[in-house]
Amino acid sequence: IEEGLGEECAEMELGVAKTIMLAGGIVALPVLAFVTSLLFWPGALLKAYDWYWRRRLGLVVRYSSSGSYRFCYSSRGTPGDAMPSLLLLHGFSATKDMWLPVVRYLPRHCHLVCVDMPGHEGTSRTSVDDYSIQGQVGCIHQFVQSIGLDKRPFHLVGTSMGGNVAGVYAAHYPAHLSSVTLICPAGLVYPTESEFISHLREMEKSQKEESIPLIPTTPQEMKNMLKHYCHSPPNLPRPVMRGLLDIRIPNSGFYREGQSM
Repeated sequence: IEEGLGEECAEMELGVAKTIMLAGGIVALPVLAFVTSLLFWPGALLKAYDWYWRRRLGLVVRYSSSGSYRFCYSSRGTPGDAMPSLLLLHGFSATKDMWLPVVRYLPRHCHLVCVDMPGHEGTSRTSVDDYSIQGQVGCIHQFVQSIGLDKRPFHLVGTSMGGNVAGVYAAHYPAHLSSVTLICPAGLVYPTESEFISHLREMEKSQKEESIPLIPTTPQEMKNMLKHYCHSPPNLPRPVMRGLLDIRIPNSGFYREGQSM
């Protein structure tokens, strides 16, 4: 009897050990995948992170067309009578996903649209004329019409370059808007220039195209850009900096073309 009990206990211990090893393997696999992605494909990991937050916030990526021009945007909700729709325009070299930290604080019942600006992310790249402020205003007007946002007044929000576009759009199409919000809009003359604007002017005078502040090519340049561009610069780990660069560097040629406008 004792021998039989001993064998049963040994088999149970072996079964428990196998279960622990299996569970450990299941837990270790995603951790290993995460670490590997962080080391070798940080850009892909950041895109996956944005995808996760869009899903969590209820945003759906969609496409609309105006002739041969394609717009990429994310949206949530449907137009209603109680609250105007909300259209958000991002800044230079950013994408529609820059609004994710803001969207999390907006009411779920609000119909909102975040569009990739002309030439950015999933929106078409065409002629350089489309990247001027007037050109972008025309493109955004096409986008508004393509998704039927012009059927009732909507609220327009823009930041930086998008703020410049939003302000000019409001001047051209005031009947389309219920209100407009400009966040640090480009194009305005301020009583006192910020450190960032002063730095840009110095770069223009020296004509050092290889080190445009908004078009970083190294982790240090990315850190400097965030320092000048953000009110409270995030302290990002080096792999995240590399991921941001992996996403941005393939678009550097386009950014330089747009910066010249």
